[in-house]
Amino acid sequence: MKTGRLRKDAGVLGLLLAGVTTLIGSGWLFAPMSAARDAGPLSILSWVIASGVIALISLIYAELGPMFPKSGGLVHMSLVSHGRLLGRVWSWILFLAYISIAPVEAMAVVTYAGSYIHGLVDPQTLLLTGAGTWAAVGVLAALAALNFMVLRLVLLFNSIATWVKILTPVGTIAVLLAFSHHPSNLAVHTGVEHGWVAMLTTVSTAGVFFSLFGFSQPIALAGEAKDPGRALPIVVLGTTAIGAAIFILLQYAFVTAVPPELLAGSGWHGLSFGGVAGPFAGLAVVIGASFWATVLYADAIISPAMCGYMWVTTTPRILYAMGEEGLWPRFFTRVSSHGVPWVGVLATFLIGTLFLLPFPSWQKLVAYASSATVLSYGIGPVVLLAMRRAAPGSPRPFRLPAAALMAPLAFIASNFVMFWAGCAALSFLLALIAATFTGYALYCLLRGAGPTELAEWRHSAWLLPYFAGMWLICYLSPVSMGGIGYLDIFEGMAAIILLSLLTLHLALKSTLPPAAVAESYRAVTRSTPGPEA
Repeated sequence: MKTGRLRKDAGVLGLLLAGVTTLIGSGWLFAPMSAARDAGPLSILSWVIASGVIALISLIYAELGPMFPKSGGLVHMSLVSHGRLLGRVWSWILFLAYISIAPVEAMAVVTYAGSYIHGLVDPQTLLLTGAGTWAAVGVLAALAALNFMVLRLVLLFNSIATWVKILTPVGTIAVLLAFSHHPSNLAVHTGVEHGWVAMLTTVSTAGVFFSLFGFSQPIALAGEAKDPGRALPIVVLGTTAIGAAIFILLQYAFVTAVPPELLAGSGWHGLSFGGVAGPFAGLAVVIGASFWATVLYADAIISPAMCGYMWVTTTPRILYAMGEEGLWPRFFTRVSSHGVPWVGVLATFLIGTLFLLPFPSWQKLVAYASSATVLSYGIGPVVLLAMRRAAPGSPRPFRLPAAALMAPLAFIASNFVMFWAGCAALSFLLALIAATFTGYALYCLLRGAGPTELAEWRHSAWLLPYFAGMWLICYLSPVSMGGIGYLDIFEGMAAIILLSLLTLHLALKSTLPPAAVAESYRAVTRSTPGPEA
């Protein structure tokens, strides 16, 4: 296959719609029901909290994104402040986050289809059957195949589908409020002992946070933007605002649309009605809006499929950036004559299928994806503060006000989301990171690390107490979160605050010298070299 270069075909609207389409994927179809069952009316506040966390993180990347206008920008920015070892570790984290999301969307398509195609989903556990797993693999393969189009056509196809996707949840809000509006539901008990605790954990475990992080898509596609300095701040902040508005209203509409008699028995925690694998369609039938259930079943194919389609588009850009920087084999920079990083697309499909095995349900995989993704964003506050110190005069199309306060808040909030996901998801993620980290350490030991590599280990040493501290706090967390119950959730959050501030302090003391940070920044933002032939 011939090779070429990534093309700069993406404008503001195309990038904005790329971000919005990842917002309106499987999350809007499943998360409101899961959140309501876990936290009742407090689930509305779960979306407010998640939106606040996303807003803090997106403000960090509204400044950083235009400073790294290359595809896979998150990889490039991770190299600047602490050297190549940190970049290597964080590129693994980014990959572990991005690679899991397209399988989530493929699983959602099959799960919703299980409402009318028997044999795909176990009706008792709502887990995929063997046939359902193979169907999800087929959906993932189709998404990968479609990505062999030129990016301009990818974004055009996505733009058309996104308008349909936006209208469907907005129409759902209107239909639910028109056919069944019971504000008295806001006073119905959650059905669980500690509603406020459920409100917080719901952010991570019910798909709430997962549904909102579409702003990373435009950053990953920055190298193909026509004017990234102008486009990225608009797109990052615009995507965040649109997502918050749609999902908060959608959760309110869902909570107040449930007929009160369905809550009379065991409250929200026992909420159940026909079509639970497709909760909005089931609710539409119950309230007498069966015509809208037909629309929802059609959108259950379009929304998650197009969302997965865009994640299969952006994940290869992460692999491309890793190959470009020499963090992974350089053959990942191979690009077709249409500007498609085809090796990365194939890898995204093949490795993505493996995530369907340990997480056979949408909600189980979402908890992992939320933890991995928010951890991948955690480098942003560190890089921003390091760049403010080392290169205060670098051009910034958007400059975050009060960065000394906002960056620590964003870092703390990110760690909260990981903590709320529970011990199982976080332990699985940290085990994957530890395995790759240990493998690389053994490689360096056997090969014989030179002075430069030893210095990079010193610059990255702050990762060890950070990861170990996160795991320890998770291990001591409440039994309901998978821990041993030594700490309650609020004591755990207090520990997270202390760990986050200590980690930031250690990270900033461990940065490269300011001149080296500035030189590293110049190196990673130079013109992209030609792809591997």
